[in-house]
Amino acid sequence: MNLAQFFKEPPVKETIQDGEKVKSMYSHWRLRIFYACFIGYTVFYLCKKNIAVALPGIMDEFGYSATELGLLGSSLYLTYGIGKFVNGVLADGSDVRKFFPTALLMTAIANILFAFAPNVVALLGLDAKMTAMVLLWTLAFLWGVSGWFQSAGFPAVAKSLTYWYSNSERGTKWSLWSCSHQTGTFLSFILAGHIAAHFGWRAAFLVPGVLAVITALWLFERLRDRPQSLGLPDVEVYREEPVKEMSCSEQKAEDDMTYAQIFKKYVLCNKTIWLLAIAYVFVYIIRFGAEDWMIMYLKNAKNIELTDATNMIASLPLVGICGTVCAGLISDKLFKGKRAPVNLLYLVGVIFAIIALKFNTINSLNYVIIGLLGAFTYGPQMMIGGLCAVESSSKKVASAASGFTGTFGYIGAFLSATGTGFLVDKLGSNGQQNWDGAIYFWLASGIICLIICTILAIDEYKKDAKKA
Repeated sequence: MNLAQFFKEPPVKETIQDGEKVKSMYSHWRLRIFYACFIGYTVFYLCKKNIAVALPGIMDEFGYSATELGLLGSSLYLTYGIGKFVNGVLADGSDVRKFFPTALLMTAIANILFAFAPNVVALLGLDAKMTAMVLLWTLAFLWGVSGWFQSAGFPAVAKSLTYWYSNSERGTKWSLWSCSHQTGTFLSFILAGHIAAHFGWRAAFLVPGVLAVITALWLFERLRDRPQSLGLPDVEVYREEPVKEMSCSEQKAEDDMTYAQIFKKYVLCNKTIWLLAIAYVFVYIIRFGAEDWMIMYLKNAKNIELTDATNMIASLPLVGICGTVCAGLISDKLFKGKRAPVNLLYLVGVIFAIIALKFNTINSLNYVIIGLLGAFTYGPQMMIGGLCAVESSSKKVASAASGFTGTFGYIGAFLSATGTGFLVDKLGSNGQQNWDGAIYFWLASGIICLIICTILAIDEYKKDAKKA
């Protein structure tokens, strides 16, 4: 059996006609699919955000500059960005039960190899300078490999949530699932931070890697693909909701289209998707700027001890959970499924939080400011490239649409990793770093994103006005 056959989407089974059985199965599988996706994606983040905690230790041990560390971190974002689109297309036609756990297993292996890389490179017997250079490229390669397999996680989840939850509930469910980002980031900072402090930075990759192996095996037992693969009807039929505002002729036309034709119409030639993708670049500059560089910013710009800085950044994902859940609830309940107004409100909050971070001189207030930055950043992160992208396309290309915007997001992550490090070094003088460069970079990104989302909000208002 080749790989394509192994990952192939399972066939649609004959629809079960017993209403009570359908209700019972949907109730069972929706909950099971949801918590499996949540836990699985949380563990992905244990193997992703541990790099932020490890960077100071890597810098101290091998003497790398901020620019070199930025290049190391950006290797994941480069492969993740490309992989998110490629794996998004693959996920649309793949079995989530196999696709998702395999991606996590390969991520785990890459993390474990990352931990042992310095020991292997040391065996080459090179001088100190050459060893540092070879190790940097080795670590960058392994972190890039990890990024490729991690990129397969989100498209698989996007497919699951789109097929198992209807439009009227998807905002709330998607926001609840998106808390796995913050939960994983929070646990990673706490777990990896304390492990690195007591056992060194290598252990911050080894322990999450082992946990990911165990979780991958568990996910294979828990997950299933679409409802139709179990003989269940479409979720909209089950919940007695309209699929979309689409005429019967339009629905039939879509049913007769090939995957490539649907992809072209709803992704490549979709103006809204392109605007969302561009906006996502700037969301990710801020998000990964804060997640990856905040510890070093607090340590080097505000002279805060590593342990305290780690505790402070933990408020970023922790409060971010509240912001994410509220974004989904507000858009579903208050704005009746409209996402644009929520994005605007949150982005204004992001801008003010970055300004407050720059001028704050009271250490204890950093917990509040960083927490608010997390709350206001994770809302648009969940909405713009995920929920908005899926709802602006077709269910049949849900993974591809989210993967497309996700690719642009990780272009932003790449720019954040390299751009932040470059500006910190470039604006400094006499070998001293200048962290104002990071603040200005994040602030400009927030303003640009707000402008793009304002255009999207105006477009949404005009479409609603035409319908009225």
